[in-house]
Amino acid sequence: MHKFFTEIQNFQGDQAFIYGDDVKHLYKVLRLTEGTEVILNNYQGEEFLAKIAEITKKDVRLDIIKKLDINNESNIKITLYQGMPKASKMDLIVQKGTELGVNEIIPTITERVDVKLKGEFKKLDRLQRIANEACKQCKRTIVPRVKEPIEFAVLINDMSLYDLVVVPYENAENKGVKYLAEKYSNIESVAIVIGPEGGFEESEIEELKNNGAEIVTLGNRILRTETAGFVCSTLLQYEFGDLGGNL
Repeated sequence: MHKFFTEIQNFQGDQAFIYGDDVKHLYKVLRLTEGTEVILNNYQGEEFLAKIAEITKKDVRLDIIKKLDINNESNIKITLYQGMPKASKMDLIVQKGTELGVNEIIPTITERVDVKLKGEFKKLDRLQRIANEACKQCKRTIVPRVKEPIEFAVLINDMSLYDLVVVPYENAENKGVKYLAEKYSNIESVAIVIGPEGGFEESEIEELKNNGAEIVTLGNRILRTETAGFVCSTLLQYEFGDLGGNL
């Protein structure tokens, strides 16, 4: 069943409306017709079974059938602080991070970030649209937020907000996510900090460590910046979250 997101203000009693690009996609690409049932999400973590009542070129009107008891979110909330890569790589990071259950994605300016890249992240509308589309595909209940870029000093200040801060680092030895699973329990919020394409400066690693971050290895092979976040998210979701099943 197809899933759509529409702002909570577009719900009016037992009806709701879809506007914007989704209208054309709904009837021209998906070829949905009046009477088709869909899932509708209000961006607040609430989902509804709805039936398409009327399709016009400017909007789609739906009748709400019932509220659904659906929650496809993990029990841990992951924030990904991503050392700022080239914009095309950020597209992939947002898409796959959404599929893996990341809740926030924050481009981060570190020492080795190319200064030319900073201007590419002034407008985040496109990245947020990528997150929205990925949510429809993977049936997530909550759309992750792609936030404005921050400086490294802001990241350091934010670290106290999380139960666990994990920093994959190519020079880390032995200690990995298995170690974290033995050391920590009842984790609810995790920050993953990924270096840019040039990696972290040693001074940045020391500052992260001095503020309570766990510096870990992801294995013997050095991963690209766009890969490291996926691997770390997957391992943390497996150990603390909802990947891998219950048995």
